[in-house]
Amino acid sequence: MNNDLLFDFTVDKAAQTVYITREFDAELPLVWDAFTKQEILDQWAAPAPMRCKTKYMNFEVGGRRFYAMISPDGQERWLLQKYTSITPKTNFKLYNSFADKDENPELPGSEWDYNFSEQNGITKVNISIYNESLERMERLTDGFSKGFTLMLANLDDLLITLSRKS
Repeated sequence: MNNDLLFDFTVDKAAQTVYITREFDAELPLVWDAFTKQEILDQWAAPAPMRCKTKYMNFEVGGRRFYAMISPDGQERWLLQKYTSITPKTNFKLYNSFADKDENPELPGSEWDYNFSEQNGITKVNISIYNESLERMERLTDGFSKGFTLMLANLDDLLITLSRKS
């Protein structure tokens, strides 16, 4: 594993935006798949000991992903994502909100913009997350930072396993 990979997590309260830059020791097509395919997302997109379970995902502009993060005692926290833009292998955008189990969104939400690039087998993912509400962003940021960092560590481990299979 390459321990020299970039990881930057910056909160800009004035812009109500979180900026995340993360490098992965894997080629771009695999990293893209890890962020855009349900069967791979469900393997890493929850901080342990929680797990992720997607009810459905339709990765296309106008499509949605509806999923839950499930705690070890079975409590579910649902999220609804709506894909607003997709440029294969380089960018996608979505609108994210918490939701109840019946898909009713809890607004306000956030706008996520993912950008992918690769150089010498290292894939860089830049994510900006604009929060519609500063209050929401401040309430979530500390826990989100820790949880997202754990999720990305899950992804590092999974990418090693998936790279060996290809």
